[in-house]
Amino acid sequence: MVTSSANSYSKGNLDVVKINSALKTNFKKFTQNGQIQIYQSPYRGSYSSIISDSLRNAALGRKVLLVQFMKGGVKQGVHNAINLCGKLTWVRASNSFDQYNSEEIENNKNIKKYIHESICELWNFCKKQLLSGGNDQIILDEIFLAIQMNIIDKDDLISTLENRFISGDVILTGTDIPKDFLLMANQITELRS
Repeated sequence: MVTSSANSYSKGNLDVVKINSALKTNFKKFTQNGQIQIYQSPYRGSYSSIISDSLRNAALGRKVLLVQFMKGGVKQGVHNAINLCGKLTWVRASNSFDQYNSEEIENNKNIKKYIHESICELWNFCKKQLLSGGNDQIILDEIFLAIQMNIIDKDDLISTLENRFISGDVILTGTDIPKDFLLMANQITELRS
């Protein structure tokens, strides 16, 4: 059984709620970090609900960053992000694995190098965004695949998430989620076929 007591403060005693306005400017606003949400699926390309949710959040006035690490085809890169709904910034790597066939990547070391550099540039951009506090929601799509391919360092992502400064949620997606991240997550959603 839960019991509650009545408010013991007298409504007639306004000294209790008075705030010295001279000291008010000395207080710093504390912003609590949002949750870490992980969406995992046995196959790639199953996160359309997250993308539609990001559009909905942007339409409601929240500043959203959607980063797709392994998708390409539009040659965006960090400097050519797409803005939707006035509040959604959608960024893809300027070079990605999806733009080439696997034989082409294996046979051409320059292509593989450009892809890795492009994904690393994207990750460095994301780190700044996670640490800046300038977004209400950040989605890192297929970041675990970039970790699995040794493009992004797992410990670097863990450290960045631990030191993030964002009032909203950070959403991470992927197929094979390392246990360290499952233990960090506030919410884990498994999408099934």
